Amino acid sequence: AAGQRPARATALRQGLPDALMCLFPVGRSKIKHQNSCLRLSGKRKQLFFLEREDRAAIPHRSNGTPGMSGNTLGTLFCVTNFGESHGPAIGCVIDGCPPGLALSEADIQHDLDRRRPGTSRHVTQRSEADAVEILSGVYEGRTTGAPIALLIRNTDQRSKDYGDILRTFRPGHADYAYWHKYGLRDPRGGGRSSARLTAPTVAAGAVAKKWLKEKFGTELRACMTQLGELPIPFESWEHVPHNPFFAPVANVQPYEDYMDALRKAHDSCGARLRVQATQVPVGLGEPLYDRLDADIAHAMMGLNAVKGVEIGAGFASVAQRGTEHGDALTPEGFASNHAGGILGGISTGQAIEVSIAIKPTSSILSPRPSIDIAGQPVEVVTKGRHDPCVGIRAAPIAEALLALVLIDHALRHRAQCGDVQHAVGPIAGERP
Repeated sequence: AAGQRPARATALRQGLPDALMCLFPVGRSKIKHQNSCLRLSGKRKQLFFLEREDRAAIPHRSNGTPGMSGNTLGTLFCVTNFGESHGPAIGCVIDGCPPGLALSEADIQHDLDRRRPGTSRHVTQRSEADAVEILSGVYEGRTTGAPIALLIRNTDQRSKDYGDILRTFRPGHADYAYWHKYGLRDPRGGGRSSARLTAPTVAAGAVAKKWLKEKFGTELRACMTQLGELPIPFESWEHVPHNPFFAPVANVQPYEDYMDALRKAHDSCGARLRVQATQVPVGLGEPLYDRLDADIAHAMMGLNAVKGVEIGAGFASVAQRGTEHGDALTPEGFASNHAGGILGGISTGQAIEVSIAIKPTSSILSPRPSIDIAGQPVEVVTKGRHDPCVGIRAAPIAEALLALVLIDHALRHRAQCGDVQHAVGPIAGERP
C-alpha cells in the first residue's frame, strides 16, 4: 500500500536480514534482476512486493551468500570467519555441513599444525599452539547438521610492538585502506587483515577435506614452486612434508640460505604455489558467474597477500596453439590437462590445477617512507614478529580454500543434478 512506503524505505536502507536470506537464498538476485520480489515483514510475517525504486536500496552479493561484510564464504557449505590477530580468540562457524560425518579435534589439528607459526626460523616466531576447540554441531563424535563452531584461542600476543604504527600506515599493507573505509582500525598485528585469520580457514578446510575424501576419494595438496627470484623445480610430492618450505625437492639448502640473507637484510619476498585436487567428480560448477574456476579464484584471492591466480596453463595458454592447448579426449582418458580440470566452468574429472602468486610481506624492519593520519610525511619501521615470506606457510591455507569451494559445489551439484544419469560413465581424468 502507498501509505506504507516511508517505513518500508527505512527498513530497506538497513538491508534485508540474514535470516531472510537463509529462507530465500536467491532473494538478492531476485531483487536485482526482477521487477519485484517477496519480502517477509513484521511479527505476522506478511508478504508484500518491493517496487522498482526500492530495489536499489538493498545491498546485493552476486554469489548469494548471507552477510554484508565479506566474512562468509560459500553458498550451501558456509564458513563465517571471526576474530582479530590480538583479540582473545579467532574462529569460524560452519553452516551446512552434512550430518553423520565422524569429526573430532584431531581431524582438524593436523592441518593447523602444518600452518602454525614458529615451526622454523624462516617464519614468524610468534608461539601459538593453535589448539582447536569444537563448541557445537558435533554429538557423540558425529556432525549433527547444526552449525559447527570452531574456536582457536590467541595466547602469545605482543601488542606493544605495534604502538608506533597506530597513527601511521605501512606501505603495501591494508592499514591505509582499512582506516579510510571504516574510520578506525586495529593496528595490533594487523587486526582483521592479519594472516592470523587464515587459521580458522584451515580448520574449516580440514572438515571439508574429510568429507570430500570419504565421499569421492578427493585428495588435496600444495607445494611451493618459486621463492622470491628462485624457481623451485618439481621433483616429487614426497618431499613436500619434509622441509619447512613445502618444496617438492630433496635439497632445500639454497632456499635456507636465501631466507637467512633476506632476514639479515630486514627485507621480505614473495612466493608462488601450486595447489592440486585429484579425484574430483565430473560436473561441479555452474555456467557463467558461478563457474567453478571463478569461485576458486574468488576464494584464493581472499587469502592475504595473493595477487594472482591461474587455473591450468593460465597465462601460458596465451602462447599455446589450439592444437596444443585443447586437451584431447580418448577412451582411456584425457591426454593432457592444460585446462586445469575445468571446462566451461565445470569440472571434467581431471585434477584441478591452481597456481597462486603471493606478494612480499609488507611488515619489515627496513625504514619506508609513508604518511601519518594527518597526511604528514613519516618514516615507518615495523617491529614485531613477522613472516619474511608469507608464502612459506600458505600451502595448507590454499588447500583449505580449494576444499571449501569443492565441497560447496559438490553439495550444490547434488541438490540440482543428483538424479542425472548416463549410460556411459566419464573417462579417466588422466590417460595411463
